[in-house]
Amino acid sequence: MYWFRILLPACLVLTGLSLGQEPTEKPSDQDRERRAERTREPGESSSRDSRIDLSPPKDDAKNHPNSSIPSQPDSDVSDLGDVQEFHPWDPHKAIKDIEVGDFYFKKKNYRAALDRYREALEYKPQDALANFRLGQCLEKMNQPQEARLHYEEYLKILPHGPLAEEAQKQLQKLRGDEKK
Repeated sequence: MYWFRILLPACLVLTGLSLGQEPTEKPSDQDRERRAERTREPGESSSRDSRIDLSPPKDDAKNHPNSSIPSQPDSDVSDLGDVQEFHPWDPHKAIKDIEVGDFYFKKKNYRAALDRYREALEYKPQDALANFRLGQCLEKMNQPQEARLHYEEYLKILPHGPLAEEAQKQLQKLRGDEKK
């Protein structure tokens, strides 16, 4: 009972403080600015004070003469310098495409498998496994020249890889078929 008499007033004092009693200190300048921002007109921007200058530096055109993008749609693409086309890089999607391609390949749906292996190469152009599987698929679809290219690409990427021996065998077989 003694603890109850001590704890009850302490709890009441603490809950009174947490129930929204006003602090005794004065609001800072930052607090006043925040309140002023809340009372602005709806169409008024709060970013006027923090605008960033996006204009190019003074000598930008002189220092980087080929950096402008051609305004004419018919203009020569070589004017763009080293910049070429962007390719999406997503090795996770490439792995998933190979996985789905393997599923279709086992079901003997070679057209669907071919599409998935090619899509994997879009997301990861130098993927050795996708090249190897694409070679297998093209071989099943009776396209030996293109299959040979993908087996060779696999061997360029992984000359001593786990499927290198099989790729060599398939290449020899395809070259032998071409000589006949």
